[in-house]
Amino acid sequence: MACTKTQAMSSNVIVVGGGPAGMMAAITAAEQGARVLLIERNEKLGRKLNITGKGRCNLTNDCSAEEALAHIPRNSRFLYSAFTRFDSRAAMKFFENRGLRLKTERGRRVFPVSDSAYDVTDTLCAALRRQKVEIRTDRIIRLLTDETGALRGVSGERGEYPGEKVILATGGVSYPATGSTGDGYALAEAAGHTIIPPKASLVALECLEDCCGRMQGLSLRNVALTVKNKKNKMVYHDFGEMLFTGHGVSGPMILSASAHLRDYEKDSYRLFIDLKPALDEAKLDARLLRDFEAQHNRDLSNVLGGLVPRSMIPILLERTEISGQTKANSVTRQQRRRLMEELKGFALTVSGPGPIEQAIITSGGVKTGEIDPSAMASKKLPGLYFAGEVIDVDAYTGGFNLQIAWATGRAAGLAAAQA
Repeated sequence: MACTKTQAMSSNVIVVGGGPAGMMAAITAAEQGARVLLIERNEKLGRKLNITGKGRCNLTNDCSAEEALAHIPRNSRFLYSAFTRFDSRAAMKFFENRGLRLKTERGRRVFPVSDSAYDVTDTLCAALRRQKVEIRTDRIIRLLTDETGALRGVSGERGEYPGEKVILATGGVSYPATGSTGDGYALAEAAGHTIIPPKASLVALECLEDCCGRMQGLSLRNVALTVKNKKNKMVYHDFGEMLFTGHGVSGPMILSASAHLRDYEKDSYRLFIDLKPALDEAKLDARLLRDFEAQHNRDLSNVLGGLVPRSMIPILLERTEISGQTKANSVTRQQRRRLMEELKGFALTVSGPGPIEQAIITSGGVKTGEIDPSAMASKKLPGLYFAGEVIDVDAYTGGFNLQIAWATGRAAGLAAAQA
């Protein structure tokens, strides 16, 4: 269901960007009695929202504000006011009160019962219509100010739009095909704001080893991941799922880990995958001995099929320098030790993040120190507000990034309407 576009008139509040943060800001401002114009460069609202969670839309996480903030590695304290005023329970209530049925899955991840992100977008569009929010399609290229420097609206490729308050909710630079091309950064910079250079976050990792490409498409479940920097200090640890790609690794654990790897210019990182996290070294060694004894006359390449996926066996044998034709009863203690080390710490060297265009979230954006955290208001230009990914905040997977959108959109919408 598409949102109906209407002819723009002079508005109290102009919202630039029709993603989750922008739609929430527009709905909130209109509910407070403001006359609201929402301007989106795409023909339809919510294009990026519609592809989140593989099309299912993990729209929040059913946890407290404090727990949610713990899942935000960058500038989490900046979000304290917004999150405590509009936490995940409030976000869930917002959607449920508007007819969207929700369910909570593993990890307290909240999805629509329909498993369709389009239903989330449709719910927001219906709310926009009920609040009589005007919607126009245009790409905004400039903030308008008068001779005193006061904000007076925005200018786009198709015309000018007068307004007393402007909320920038233009997103970052990930998935540019959805309209996230960094327009908001230029607009904010022109207003005097500092832009923290955008980097990819929640993105696949590229690795130096060619074995990743040889195992492309292989998914591992119930494995443990440890990431260490060049000083051998652990920077991340997790348990769950991952996937080998043509140039490295991806999957839920890897995406979350990528949010911690922020300084490739000064640091380097290695991944250590524990393929058997339920077994300590002593129990794993006993398991190997049992398997080798039970299949003592079989080639090692066949025996290992009970421990790891078939496509991984040649890689393990190469790394341990053991012939796959070695009979199980001929494996030496030293060889068994090398196998155990690989099974408990399959190492990969990170060469860098995947392309920022393929990142789920952009890290970086408008410097938080230049924004009032309670109102999302600019400290540089009165009447200017920010919401969502355009701000220098980002979170791990699990619905936390959309919670940032809802909470900051709500805060900006309230403040802009009441100012």
